[in-house]
Amino acid sequence: MLFFPWWVYLCIIGIIFSAYKLVTTAKEEEKLDQSFIEKEGQIYIERMEQEKQRRLAPIPSAETKQGEEDQNHSIA
Repeated sequence: MLFFPWWVYLCIIGIIFSAYKLVTTAKEEEKLDQSFIEKEGQIYIERMEQEKQRRLAPIPSAETKQGEEDQNHSIA
């Protein structure tokens, strides 16, 4: 069973443990990145919808403003 010194087995176990931690940490980081991307995407979509609503909102035209000004002033 002991073909190699004990410290070699310890190094192999350390390498395996490090690989396991690397994989689990990468998965956690991917989840965190994905949630951040989704949050930023939602904010972007909300801004686009607000801009769309702003553009679709009726804009008082210059003619109606001019007509109101004419009605407010009298010649006499």
